[in-house]
Amino acid sequence: MELTTVWFIIVGVFLIGYFVLDGFDFGVGMSLPFLSRDDTDRRLVINTIGPVWDLNETWLIVAGAALFAAFPEWYATMFSGFYLALLLILVALILRGVSFEYRHQGKGRRWTRWFDQFIFWGSVLPPFLWGVAFANLVQGLPIARLENGGWIYEGTLLTLLNPYALLGGLTLLLVSFAHGLVFISVKTAGEMRARARALATRVGIGGIVVGAAFLGWTLVQHRENERFGLIAACAAVAALALVAAWAANLAGREGWAFTGNAIGIAAALLTVFSALFPYLMYSSSDPEASMTIAGAASSQKTLELMTWVAAGTMPLVLAYQAWTYWVFRKRLTRESIPDAAH
Repeated sequence: MELTTVWFIIVGVFLIGYFVLDGFDFGVGMSLPFLSRDDTDRRLVINTIGPVWDLNETWLIVAGAALFAAFPEWYATMFSGFYLALLLILVALILRGVSFEYRHQGKGRRWTRWFDQFIFWGSVLPPFLWGVAFANLVQGLPIARLENGGWIYEGTLLTLLNPYALLGGLTLLLVSFAHGLVFISVKTAGEMRARARALATRVGIGGIVVGAAFLGWTLVQHRENERFGLIAACAAVAALALVAAWAANLAGREGWAFTGNAIGIAAALLTVFSALFPYLMYSSSDPEASMTIAGAASSQKTLELMTWVAAGTMPLVLAYQAWTYWVFRKRLTRESIPDAAH
């Protein structure tokens, strides 16, 4: 296997890790106004991800760094074409991160409400916009080849807001919401756990229906793809995993429901990457101008060096993250929040 293909897979793994892990962070943030009846409830919900949310976001940083180093042309073209969407994602992530740290500073009810709004919208916008971006990559974008060998995006913001892409954004939004609600039910006990399970059941149905429509549309678009069998298999695994997660949550098996949602998100992204390969960006205006993996990759020596670095550091990162989740595995209750009685 060529190193260009290896790094396409590695970048895909980083992105899958990000959406599986930060996906439930987004879902927890979205649940804040729906599950919380008072400030103690809101603090309880936020504390479920308090020790891990920033660790989960490092997967995006690593994915971005790997993308920049392994496929600089992809990085440049995608960031210029998706500039406004990526800027909105960045602002949303910053506001959400700041809110986690500052909402408890005790400046008054209005202060807390402002930061609660930042957490909610900072959790809604990123998954929706990420879904729109990845759906556009699969569907194809109006990109053209430059004389110097690079690529340029020739569309506008409205080009990105097409029905297929909006459906992809809504799919990731609802699946992340359900993923976060199941995580809350895994991490809490008592009434909060019951409320999270009940809401996850309702949201999960919406995620399954919308997700099935998006995966079905993707299969129709790529029915003539030479890897259609692999694409269909990944889509089937994603659909079955989401249904199994919904059934497990309904039966009170939150751990299995969380695992099912994680597999569903991973399989859905595998569907996207399988449909995209061997391209990084498919040109809808001129197929001959499509960006291939080999055409946008860095030099062989750069990829070799990156491979050795990744092989040495990734086991340490995975071990540290696993240890963090193990240390903070205990369920939370209202009584575990300081001054809950007040």
